[in-house]
Amino acid sequence: MEQAKNYTTAQRTQILKYLQENKERTVTIPDISAYLEKEQCSANNSTIYRYLEKLANDGMINKYVAEKGKKAVYQYVDNPEECQKHLHLKCTRCGCVAHLDCAFMKEISGHMKEEHGFVLDCRHSMLYGLCSRCQPASHCENGKHEV
Repeated sequence: MEQAKNYTTAQRTQILKYLQENKERTVTIPDISAYLEKEQCSANNSTIYRYLEKLANDGMINKYVAEKGKKAVYQYVDNPEECQKHLHLKCTRCGCVAHLDCAFMKEISGHMKEEHGFVLDCRHSMLYGLCSRCQPASHCENGKHEV
């Protein structure tokens, strides 16, 4: 019976391929559905959702839900263990996701544990803003800052 849970279908193969090819950003179920349709390998949304939940439970993807009731977004991760140790930055314009795996994350994690008795699990943590490509170019003329 356990083997039945791990079978591979054309839809699962295509979903995983799409996630891997788009690992620099988060994707939604409608994104995946549109891709599958384009590849003539369509699946209903509940099938996609169930497979994404399996991948999330297996640690192959991260699932982010910004607010209760809002749609979830998903991202393939190459190294799941490392994603638990750092925050993620998401551009609200283009959707790209960067891993904030800077040295100061150890300092923050240490502080949280020592001062607050709280162990961070950053796997589902996302900070939102604009990436360098999407930030408006700013120009200063005559002391005025123009965007």
